[in-house]
Amino acid sequence: MNNMKTENKIQVYFDGLCKVCSKEIAHYQKQSGAEQINFVDICATGFDPIKENLDPFEIHKIMHVRRADGTLALRVDAFIEIWNALPKYKLLADLAKKPIVHNGLEVGYTLFTKIRPWLPRKAANNDCNESPYCETKNA
Repeated sequence: MNNMKTENKIQVYFDGLCKVCSKEIAHYQKQSGAEQINFVDICATGFDPIKENLDPFEIHKIMHVRRADGTLALRVDAFIEIWNALPKYKLLADLAKKPIVHNGLEVGYTLFTKIRPWLPRKAANNDCNESPYCETKNA
């Protein structure tokens, strides 16, 4: 379980039952710099958002990253934190911080959050049932 804070690492909370989310995280895990990130599957047996000081429903609705200093980055800002940690994506992170780009990404992310519950899901082999996002709608 990755609920221990690791110095100088960010915690990326992701939905391991979401096929799209898992594929994106698997890509990030293969990148240079990924060793500076703890990837935490919020649908894994034993994950307790309360112990992580996270809202059990919000964690399933929007992307969360806990920075090394303990503060949270949400939504597009969470992705910017990931991209900052991965040298290959540093330019994208810098671009995404520009207001017009950030606003456009936020619009796109909001649309994604609306359709995500209906995206293909992996079969649930765990106790993840605290949120409608844990249900396998399209297993």
